[in-house]
Amino acid sequence: MRPDEPTWTPPPFDTEQPRQVRRILKLFRPYRGRLAVVGLLVGAASLVSVATPFLLKEILDTAIPQARTGLLSLLALGMILSAVLTSVFGVLQTLISTTVGQRVMHDLRTAVYGRLQRMSLAFFTRTRTGEVQSRIANDIGGMQATVTSTATSLVSNLTSVVATIVAMIALDWRLTVVSLLLLPVFVWISRRVGKERKRITTQRQKQMAVMAATVTESLSVGGILLGRTMGRADSLTRSFAEESEGLVDLEVRSNMAGRWRMAVISIVMAAMPAVIYWTAGIALQFGGPAVSIGTLVAFVSLQQGLFRPTVSLLSTGVQIQTSLALFQRIFEYLDLPIDITEPERPIHLDQIKGEVRFEDVEFRYDDKSGPILDGIDITVPAGGSLAVVGPTGAGKSTLSYLVPRLYDVTGGRVTIDGVDVRDLDFDTLARAVGVVSQETYLFHASVADNLRFAKPDATDEELHAAAKAAQIHDHIASLPEGYDTIVGERGHRFSGGEKQRLAVARTVLRDPPVLILDEATSALDTRTERAVQEAIDALSANRTTLTIAHRLSTIRGADQIVVLDSGRTAERGTHEELLGRGGHYAALVRRDAQLEPTT
Repeated sequence: MRPDEPTWTPPPFDTEQPRQVRRILKLFRPYRGRLAVVGLLVGAASLVSVATPFLLKEILDTAIPQARTGLLSLLALGMILSAVLTSVFGVLQTLISTTVGQRVMHDLRTAVYGRLQRMSLAFFTRTRTGEVQSRIANDIGGMQATVTSTATSLVSNLTSVVATIVAMIALDWRLTVVSLLLLPVFVWISRRVGKERKRITTQRQKQMAVMAATVTESLSVGGILLGRTMGRADSLTRSFAEESEGLVDLEVRSNMAGRWRMAVISIVMAAMPAVIYWTAGIALQFGGPAVSIGTLVAFVSLQQGLFRPTVSLLSTGVQIQTSLALFQRIFEYLDLPIDITEPERPIHLDQIKGEVRFEDVEFRYDDKSGPILDGIDITVPAGGSLAVVGPTGAGKSTLSYLVPRLYDVTGGRVTIDGVDVRDLDFDTLARAVGVVSQETYLFHASVADNLRFAKPDATDEELHAAAKAAQIHDHIASLPEGYDTIVGERGHRFSGGEKQRLAVARTVLRDPPVLILDEATSALDTRTERAVQEAIDALSANRTTLTIAHRLSTIRGADQIVVLDSGRTAERGTHEELLGRGGHYAALVRRDAQLEPTT
């Protein structure tokens, strides 16, 4: 399937919670063995903790009144052993559940990152970088408590509640009924609170994404330069303060949502022992069955033990409702349509000659927009050179992006050595095509690390040879730390020409048979351009080269020149042929000559 370039919009918020919960549970499936161990530990801890009130009952009703010292010692030892086992089981279950939770978070982060790596260039041109970072950092980070402890807490508290209720019924079913009368009301309240927090959490995460995008853009080196030189530093600070103020309000609302209702539940639960004592006393006065002191104390102990897991269970329900909003945002990214994919049986080429052909190529971003490229037919023989020129918006860069599949054609096809690029495996395509663009991207790492990004196993000798070919070795060697010099964010410690030559050196290491030069020297001054052009000329030798040209002086020696106008081929030929026709190309040459600085 080769879909048109879609304009992706997030799907509507998923209201089918059961389906979403099943999808969340599926994340834990690879770790079901460890979760089974956690379940056993939780069950054992619950049973051991429930035994304590029964031991207490025997102490109060039998051991102490009958002065049975041996039985008293045995029961007291049992209570101590129960506390020890409960603590040990708790530590073990926390260790295992936390490990499982962190592995699930790792799986989610990796899945989202991997999904984004497979998206076409169009997605990133429509999405702010901070938004992407916020999904990975804030949204997945916000789920940490849920995936590391909530599942275990849910099972543990549920098991404790069930075991405690059974034990309470065994002691006195009448008192149990009194204790549980308000439980359905509590459940209803907690569900209402959970829905409210879920809605607020969705708004909060969107606001955090906006803030992350603002920070990423305005506090980068480029953002600082722009803000300072435009005198907008104070304005940017005020704008950020407004966004932060909005987040403060959402955080307060999120934390206070349903807080009073949950406080009422806590008050009622805390008052239940008094209600139990009062009920037992009134029942005795009106001829009801007598309840022994041991039974009453044991029952209240169980009832108090029921209080903690019940409140925790209700809070966990609220937390799960809140976390559904975070999971929904992550699932939106995991459900992004992948439009640049390998075929089921991709073609692998061991030897690549480098012939590139555009066969009746059409490209449009979506069905609603007009074609960016239409009816393009060009053949570049292996080792040949093609220059593409034309006015801004003619589709020059888009044409070049079709070769490495940064976009896919929506009509016709692009081939390398006669094979449709969409039929090649990604490894072959990456080895076949190298790109040097106008905007060189360098990581905040050493020069050597930036060069080795193209070839991780490159030796120092290979790095030096590539740098010499790009005419940048002498400059690197003159730096205090040489190839270990940190280039700074986006390479801001280097000039534009130096960064371009580093990009050329990186491509030399890659050694691709097909080279895309996307206006690689257009942003440089004339003197720097000549130095970079010499490095590019050395790189282009014996390679199939497709040059997107801004300054026409750099492409006069191309085997063929194609002039694009509104996405269609207006002219083609050599420099001399096109000049002689006096058409589009000749007009561009005259314009270029007028813009050339005089010396």
